[in-house]
Amino acid sequence: MRREIDTLNERLAAEGQVIDGAELSKGQLKTKASHSTSQLSQKLKTTYKASTSKIVSSFKTTTSRAVCQLVKEYIGHRDGIWDVSVARTQPVVLGTASADHTALLWSIETGKCLVKYAGHVGSVNSIKFHPSEQLALTASGDQTAHIWRYAVQLPTPQPVADTSISGEDEVECSDKDEPDLDGDVSSDCPTIRVPLTSLKSHQGVVIAADWLVGGKQAVTASWDRTANLYDVETSELVHSLTGHDQELTHCCTHPTQRLVVTSSRDTTFRLWDFRDPSIHSVNVFQGHTDTVTSAVFTVGDNVVSGSDDRTVKVWDLKNMRSPIATIRTDSAINRINVCVGQKIIALPHDNRQVRLFDMSGVRLARLPRSSRQGHRRMVCCSAWSEDHPMCNLFTCGFDRQAIGWNINIPALLQEK
Repeated sequence: MRREIDTLNERLAAEGQVIDGAELSKGQLKTKASHSTSQLSQKLKTTYKASTSKIVSSFKTTTSRAVCQLVKEYIGHRDGIWDVSVARTQPVVLGTASADHTALLWSIETGKCLVKYAGHVGSVNSIKFHPSEQLALTASGDQTAHIWRYAVQLPTPQPVADTSISGEDEVECSDKDEPDLDGDVSSDCPTIRVPLTSLKSHQGVVIAADWLVGGKQAVTASWDRTANLYDVETSELVHSLTGHDQELTHCCTHPTQRLVVTSSRDTTFRLWDFRDPSIHSVNVFQGHTDTVTSAVFTVGDNVVSGSDDRTVKVWDLKNMRSPIATIRTDSAINRINVCVGQKIIALPHDNRQVRLFDMSGVRLARLPRSSRQGHRRMVCCSAWSEDHPMCNLFTCGFDRQAIGWNINIPALLQEK
């Protein structure tokens, strides 16, 4: 036991140096100097506190490789990708929202771009698919959210089998060597330039948007410190949700109930309840010490929040006074996502890592990352698609690519 702790400490110390090296190149000398020591001591503390099972779990990186595999890279955006989402209706396609002012829809199997949405004149900050129709909702730096209809023809599956057997490695290498040449992938695919509906009434960047259950209303979150609830058919503003003291960072809707959660730079997230048309109650949650980057619902009665304070907290909707679990990490956390069936939380980090935790805060895996595979800049968002046979987790980042992963969930939970 003692020996295991010592070897773990050595590894953490080495990791700390690696992190320093990676970040010094970004010129963050001052902040790094103050962080690295406290970060390391925090890591050592948590290590000593860890139970035997946790110590065993921290030696998992070797086995995780087979459990978590990189399957596909989706390359074609000309700037960082803020958001990734999976269609909820057939055909199941992947959607990405990018700072290059476009949203792209992809074939998950072939990695081919199927549709380009070019209706925004600012960065596209989020993308969400309608629960039952072929409609996408995108939020943008141009102070609007757009709803647009898409019709995609998925490529026939025959060539997929060929490429996956023969050409996968060659494709991967060329992607790495010449990322800019791949920027023309989206120029071949059909372009949509006009939205079905434009939702306008924000006075600042619209950072996120989501459909309410049923898809007849949509909610948007903005840097103007408000969230807006719209009627989709008439595009009229139904409610303006005010109360946050600083810019909003994200919004999320409950899968089956008329509930909305908004996150903000003011270190809080708010739960808005529209279940009773006559009363719109709001609850404020103050569990973080820095920007809340996202808060999301799970299928049960939980909310999971992630923050720049490097923690993720799991809350029970019925008792939101204090979190039921806290996950402490070594890097700021971006847009998290929880897998519906097994409730596994995917954490995309500023430090290019993606980690998987269960709802009680036990770390299950870290997705493989090396100079040859994985994200090369900060990871902005994660999205599960449990039923897809090929890729069941997607991530996107500022390296302009989205990645499709295959996570062997039963094996992952067995290792725990």
